[in-house]
Amino acid sequence: MTKVLVTGAAGFIGSNYVRHVLATSDVHVTILDSLTYAGGTDTIADILAPEGTDISRVHFIKGDICDRDLVEEVMPGHQRVVNFAAESHVDRSIVDPDAFIKTNCLGTNVLCDVATKSDVERFVHVSTDEVYGSRIDGSFVETDLLEPSSPYSASKAGSDLIALGYHNTFGLNVSVTRASNNYGPFQYPEKLIPLFVTNLMRGRSVPLYGDGSNIRDWLYVSDHCAAVEAVVQRGEAGEIYNIGGSAELTNRELTWRLLELCDADESLVEHVPDRLGHDQRYSISLDKIASLGWEPQVSVDEGLALTVVWYRDNVDWWQTRRP
Repeated sequence: MTKVLVTGAAGFIGSNYVRHVLATSDVHVTILDSLTYAGGTDTIADILAPEGTDISRVHFIKGDICDRDLVEEVMPGHQRVVNFAAESHVDRSIVDPDAFIKTNCLGTNVLCDVATKSDVERFVHVSTDEVYGSRIDGSFVETDLLEPSSPYSASKAGSDLIALGYHNTFGLNVSVTRASNNYGPFQYPEKLIPLFVTNLMRGRSVPLYGDGSNIRDWLYVSDHCAAVEAVVQRGEAGEIYNIGGSAELTNRELTWRLLELCDADESLVEHVPDRLGHDQRYSISLDKIASLGWEPQVSVDEGLALTVVWYRDNVDWWQTRRP
């Protein structure tokens, strides 16, 4: 029996990853999550409930990855660790950077150290393309210089280097993934797409930073989960893998697509002062992850439509998370 410890799996991407591996393999999963504002047991209720899922395959533990004593108690006996646990919202990192350094750097160090001592066979650390910084032309490859622009991206860059350091020093079988902007079901509505969708559903304005010219690559969460599992299964130790959706849009273009999907008009767009240190464009090469046999399956048009439908069908979930 293969046991996988998935940290941060009561949140957006981690919960979707657990659903993916339960549907595509016979692994047993332990979820370790501290249930911060962005995570909740209601996000994983379908995973833990008897209906439709073998409850014996999933075990939930509430706890912090910075709690070394707890991690030392939980991790032994797991063959794999997939680390999604992170503070991840740029705006919050500008207001409270300490929390980001603690969770993203200290927490990653605790996990890697305990994994090394517990003889974990495989460790995948999930990160972000924001560690590269902004790029006007071309796309970043995995060996490019890191130039993070915010406390969030700097803390994630640090966590990447910590994880890779455990491979170089101790031989930990760890790979790092760096994904572009995710969207889809169960995303906390502080991020752009769920914030805009839930605002528009209530007839409220949507805050568009600056002139809306900032460019992001959008990755539907199910594609991200499949890519992470490809790295778990076929990725090489000590290697980094970019994961993207091949769907670059300006924030303005994205906003207009969401207006159309939500049957709203541009009168609800409110231009607000630009974010501090706002990167102009993110773009990553997918050549390396493609070598593992992965490519995105969900187009941005399909993914946005699916996302809007999910938020329309799950009002009770997001209303408790919106002021």
